[in-house]
Parts: sequence; C-alpha cells; structure tokens
Amino acid sequence: MKFWTSVSIVVVAVLAALVVPALADLDQRLVDLDLVLQPPSWQHLFGTDALGRDVLLRCVYGMRVSLLVGLAAGVCSSLIGTAAGALAGTWGGRVDQLVCRVIDGTSAVPQLLLGILLVALFRPSVTAVVVAVALTHWMVTARIVRVEVMSLRARPFVDAAISGGASRSWVLARHFLPNVFPHAALATTLMVPHAIWHESALSFLGLGLPPHLASLGTMMDDGRRALFSGAWWVSLAPGLFILIPTLAVSGLAGVLRDRVEHRRRSAELAW
Repeated sequence: MKFWTSVSIVVVAVLAALVVPALADLDQRLVDLDLVLQPPSWQHLFGTDALGRDVLLRCVYGMRVSLLVGLAAGVCSSLIGTAAGALAGTWGGRVDQLVCRVIDGTSAVPQLLLGILLVALFRPSVTAVVVAVALTHWMVTARIVRVEVMSLRARPFVDAAISGGASRSWVLARHFLPNVFPHAALATTLMVPHAIWHESALSFLGLGLPPHLASLGTMMDDGRRALFSGAWWVSLAPGLFILIPTLAVSGLAGVLRDRVEHRRRSAELAW
C-alpha cells in the first residue's frame, strides 16, 4: 500500500472515530426491534444487526475503541521492550542472560493463549485488554533494542565516554536511548495492527471488552450468529473496519522501517 494512501486511510479512520460519535444523531446502543437485520440501504449503509442497531455507527464506535487499545498497547509494549532490551544490552552478563531467558520463556507460549490467560484474571475492560496485549507483545521490541544497544557499545564514542569515567547509566541515557528511539517508534507502529487484531480476537471469544461497549471483535461474533439468518452484512462491515485501517498502519510501518534502515546504514558508513 502506497505511503499517501496509507496516510489518507489512517487520517480518515482517526477523524471518523473522533468526530462521527460526537455528531451522530443516533445512539449506537439504541435498540429498535422494528429494524432487526435490515439489509444495507441509504438510511443504514451497512444495515442493522439482530437488535436493530445501525452497523456502520457501531463499527465507528468499535474502531475508536480498537484504535485506543491498539495505540495504548503498542506504546506500553514498546516501553517494556525498550526497557528490557536496553537493560540487557547495557549491563550484559547475568542481566543479559536473565532478560533473554524471560524473553525466550514468554515467547514460547502462544500470544493469544497467554492473552486469554491474562484477561481471565481481570474483569472485562479496556485496561485489562491493554495490559494483556502489552504483556504478550514486548519481546520483539526487546530483542531489537538489545541488538542495537550491543552494536552501539562497539562504537568509538561509547568507548570514549566509558574511558572518560562515564557510568553505564549515563551512557544509556546519553547515547543508547536516543539512538534506539527510532527503532522503538517503529516497533510501536508495527505493534498497533497486532494489538487491534488481538483485541478483536479476544472480544470475538467473549473475553475482551464488556458487552455494552462496541467492539469490532464482538460485532464479528454477532455477525457469525447472524450469518445463519442470511445477514452477511453484520460480519462484513466490522471485518472491513479491522482489515483496512490495519493494512494502512502496516503500510506506514513499512515506510518507517525503510527510513530507519537507511539511517542506520548511513550511521554505520559514517563510522
């Protein structure tokens, strides 16, 4: 997906999630039994669900929740991964071995299975989903940051700082973290689509957000049941709202990845 196409889709999705709920005349929780499973029309562009609620409006509300969960989980997982990777790469030795064992042990468990286990410990809420997704997605960021920090340790400016009496904490704050920030930002961007997919999967299984809160995963579950009645539109709409924005974010992440790699190679040639 091209860069500006991805940017346009992301901007439209964010604006729709922020503006439409504030301007909509209808309540996404409004039940109208006279409009049960109505097919798409000019009045309801994506039809209605089994309770007569407008599917398009609920998709917009659900996308707002998914974007919130995705961004919050992406930031939290990147912070955890950056801290773990920087700690392992800076101190090395037993600290590095301990962090690597934790990463390997956590990675050995399927992410969705571990997410289900973590969500089951809390009441269904946005916070529980964010915590579960963040704690199951930080390992990749930790590996990337660890490798980058270990690469920076071999640079002349780091040797000069250590020879001048600088502590590891000072070198970490002054040299390592500023240089790994682009990689952490890229990891955050890449994590948003994964977080949205996992939130949708958990909600689809009935373990994510509470039932009264519109969620794309919950709507997919409703659409699965509505398919037996021939109401294909109930599952089509949330599926598109999951697929298109996440592909757009993935396209943006690809562009950011190319720029980060170009910056890294330029720095290596300079040294």
